Amino acid sequence: MLSSQSGAEISAAGDASRALRQVVAPYAKPETRRGILQLLNTGLPFLALMAVMFRVLEYSSAAALALVPAAAVLLVRLFIIQHDCGHASFFAPRWANDLLGRVLGVLTLTPYEYWRRSHATHHATSGNLDRRGVGDITTLTVREYLALSRSRRFAYRLYRHPLVMFGVGPTYQFLIRHRIPDGHPRRQFREWCSVFGTNAAIAAVVGAAALTIGLKPLLLGYLPVILLAATIGMWLFYVQHQFEDTYWETSARWNYQAAALEGCSFYDLPSVLHWMTGYIGFHHIHHLSSRVPNYRLRECHERNPELHAAKRVTLRDSLKCTRLALWDEDARKLVGFGQARGA
Repeated sequence: MLSSQSGAEISAAGDASRALRQVVAPYAKPETRRGILQLLNTGLPFLALMAVMFRVLEYSSAAALALVPAAAVLLVRLFIIQHDCGHASFFAPRWANDLLGRVLGVLTLTPYEYWRRSHATHHATSGNLDRRGVGDITTLTVREYLALSRSRRFAYRLYRHPLVMFGVGPTYQFLIRHRIPDGHPRRQFREWCSVFGTNAAIAAVVGAAALTIGLKPLLLGYLPVILLAATIGMWLFYVQHQFEDTYWETSARWNYQAAALEGCSFYDLPSVLHWMTGYIGFHHIHHLSSRVPNYRLRECHERNPELHAAKRVTLRDSLKCTRLALWDEDARKLVGFGQARGA
């Protein structure tokens, strides 16, 4: 059984945390001009590409599908912008963040306030073994897994299978799960309104399309785009936290700074892929301070060597992460099913 941290350990951790907050603080300031520029260089190409795709669909479904990857990448960037709005970090005025976030939520099929609450919980609990279950990828310890019945082990194995994790899972999350509110409607009234308001807006768009251009552009154009974008997003989220030497601790030993630097990867991608994914690969900085907008994450990392201690994951490394499924509390690392005794 792990003991609680000593007073000296807590003090040292607090000093280190304050020092890192001071390093990151200058970048935790939205620049509205840069935000507008990013919105324009992402939103306008996305809308133009979708218009071209809808037009091409009149002549060739195959040719239209060839445009899906580019449109999906731009939609991922729009989701990152919505994500920043949820942290009030994209624009300086909060009202502008909220307005844009709600509008983008219709495009991404993600209710703004509902997702913002869940994601805030993720930031507050990431890497905490005692607070798993909200806004994260379900991760069992080896002991927990071995204590399950055979049928529940099978269910967990199925959940962690790449075809489910990156195929069925994102489809369910964005098409179905985001349509259903959580919690009590009185205690989480705003989140319930967000879900039903977004659902109503989506229904209005679908209805308008049915009366004008027909449903074919949505089914053969937009649906593949949203599903591919969802898969890309799930992949990024997975790699950001599900790598071998990640961080998990019980509440007694959990530390926010350690969870950010040790439990969030620096996904070291080629520059063009960083641009495509809204620089969210600098995830350690995002968890140190969610107020740093995505368009400042890279400069924050590059100008401050003390942030380079984060766990670096390359594109090749990330492909190996899919075999990981269980947290080994003794070895203090994520392992595959084959490495868990009795699995």
